[in-house]
Amino acid sequence: MSTRTAVVTGASSGIGEATARELAKQGYHVYVGARRLDRLEQLAAEIGGTALPLDVTDEQSVRAFTDAVQRCDVLVNNAGGAKGLATVAEADLDDWRWMWETNVLGTLRVTKALLPKLIASGDGLIVTITSIAAFHAYDNGSGYTSAKHAQAVLHRTLRGELLGQPVRLTEIAPGAVETEFSLVRFDGDEDRAANVYKGIDPLVAQDIAEIVGFVASRPPHVNLDTIVVKPRDQAEPGRFARRA
Repeated sequence: MSTRTAVVTGASSGIGEATARELAKQGYHVYVGARRLDRLEQLAAEIGGTALPLDVTDEQSVRAFTDAVQRCDVLVNNAGGAKGLATVAEADLDDWRWMWETNVLGTLRVTKALLPKLIASGDGLIVTITSIAAFHAYDNGSGYTSAKHAQAVLHRTLRGELLGQPVRLTEIAPGAVETEFSLVRFDGDEDRAANVYKGIDPLVAQDIAEIVGFVASRPPHVNLDTIVVKPRDQAEPGRFARRA
């Protein structure tokens, strides 16, 4: 039997990197994709995987990446992110375009390209990392929440469209996870990013990676549809129990 293969997007840091390590521990050969190839190559060397450049917003980049993946048993759609915290009245359309291109169309491009290989594997699994922002709207977050809602609906639609095919679909919707997420959202402002997690014990990337690993280790007849995971200190977006 040939080695089972996993694909992880946005794998150069955070949840993607941790997930790649977790799946490699389970014996998968992991294809890791992201724009920062130097980080990917170091990761691939450590886990015995394959590093390939990937920009999910670029059709040619996605095609080159997915063509290089000969077999795909597990796809983890992790590439995504947020930019800014603007009101609707002050919305930056370039930020919105980036969020929709990355979270929604990026997930669509990669999933569409790998679907035939996932089906051909005989037991495919698509894990899409959305967010609790796929379930809630909050002030100043409409660009991100609308993109995450759309990404989630794309994923959930596949659940019905692939019914009867040998492919399982799991949406994992995390709350506050301390990664580079807030650093990207605030254009590298470290102080502002740190304040997001001040006074709470946030989730860390490994927490989400272990959930992906658990999902991937379930037998073929078990489909974990939706997993919502938040820190104990968080009830919903923006509502935390903060300690002094």
